[in-house]
Amino acid sequence: MTGALWTEEEAAAATGGRATAGFNVSGVSIDSRSLNRGDLFVALQDARDGHEFVAAAFKAGAAAAMVGRVPGSAPPGAPLLVVKDPLAGLWGLAAASRSRTQAKVIAVTGSVGKTGVKEMLRACLGASGPTHAAEKSFNNHWGAPLTLARMPEATRFAAIEIGMNQPGEIAPLSRLARPDVTIVTTVEAVHLAGFDSVEAIADEKAEIFDGLVAGGVAILNADNVHFERLAAAARHRGARVVAFGSGARADARLESARLTGRATVVKATLHGRPLMFKIGAPGRHLALNALAALAATDAVDGDVAKAALALGRWTPPEGRGSRWRIEIGEGGNGGSITLIDESYNANPVSMRAALAVLCAAKPEDHVGRIDKGRRVAFLGDMLELGSEAEAMHAALAAAEEMAGVDLVHCCGPLTRALHDALPAEKRGEWFGTSADLAAAVGRKLDAGDVAMVKGSLGSKMAPVVAAIRRMGHVRPDAEGG
Repeated sequence: MTGALWTEEEAAAATGGRATAGFNVSGVSIDSRSLNRGDLFVALQDARDGHEFVAAAFKAGAAAAMVGRVPGSAPPGAPLLVVKDPLAGLWGLAAASRSRTQAKVIAVTGSVGKTGVKEMLRACLGASGPTHAAEKSFNNHWGAPLTLARMPEATRFAAIEIGMNQPGEIAPLSRLARPDVTIVTTVEAVHLAGFDSVEAIADEKAEIFDGLVAGGVAILNADNVHFERLAAAARHRGARVVAFGSGARADARLESARLTGRATVVKATLHGRPLMFKIGAPGRHLALNALAALAATDAVDGDVAKAALALGRWTPPEGRGSRWRIEIGEGGNGGSITLIDESYNANPVSMRAALAVLCAAKPEDHVGRIDKGRRVAFLGDMLELGSEAEAMHAALAAAEEMAGVDLVHCCGPLTRALHDALPAEKRGEWFGTSADLAAAVGRKLDAGDVAMVKGSLGSKMAPVVAAIRRMGHVRPDAEGG
């Protein structure tokens, strides 16, 4: 090996391809707009044909490109790795990367919390040695192999996120990753549009055990109603089951989670050993996710004490609970709004968790306001819920976590059911689209308010977040984002 991530000989051997010239690459990218200088650009044929962007990739500094055909726009003499199919080539790089490393690999799936747990693992394991983890939510048929293909050989720990929308997607990715440890965060009524029942979703999540190495560990949520179903599947594949949760059967057991508004103070035990630590964001669900990450750290012989300390510096990924203070007026003399950005995704479980975080936040008094600051939710549609979608939206109105919310504004056709079910004192306005809500949001907030924005990715709630941020000077909320 050289200092490169991949040489042309290694990449050609891994993919069965033919290199037109020598190259050393320091990374792997599928997007010409975000690649780093020295990357191997992979011309995937997906929503757009990546061959159209080979020239742009080299202009941006790509060291080579993996292609299924030689594009006419490629610069003369540019190093190319010609393969039968670029996606298959990416999987070849991923498999070779996994084979050449001695890293302990942890694969994470679940209906809720995959990305948060993956990011907690990045922090926890990083305290013990070189750690590699997926960017953003790279967890599908190209995201997981891309993460593996980018893994340096000297990695000691790796966290791979594995997701699904339809049956049959998880097992191949697990067999590619060959994890030493698997985590199933929870199983809920998510992606019901592609499955007949929640039990079918649980069985699909259990496919993550297919790739477990001999003697591997399955870390499962003991509080989830599908725990026994998952545990039986894991044991059938030879896994040792470690449970996390708040009940007596949990090996990693939550005793208490105290929300301070900008953090969570956790008291727990891990295999009978006491743990006390802080998470750099509020949320009981985050405390449970942290226990899964700590149990995984323990399973791969990481330093649990250092990992627990690292969680105090952890903050949620963008769009998944990150917090911002929007200072209004010159020098913030007009007061401020606290923004909780949950805009990346949503389902009934994560929606209730986000509402609980909003309720734990403390609005501020502000000179000039007669009333106190409010807790205001801006909610978009929860998608992929199947035939019960409208009923699930309406049910949120009676959720316990809704009690502390002062006002709810909704957008999207499915949230109309929620809007109509809300009590009059909490019912804000309903908008047909997130663009309509974004245009009006500046008139819906005042200094001292706490605003939380949440919806499925397809609901496009990011413009609402952007509109709130444009109301003033933006800075990370102290201790919270």
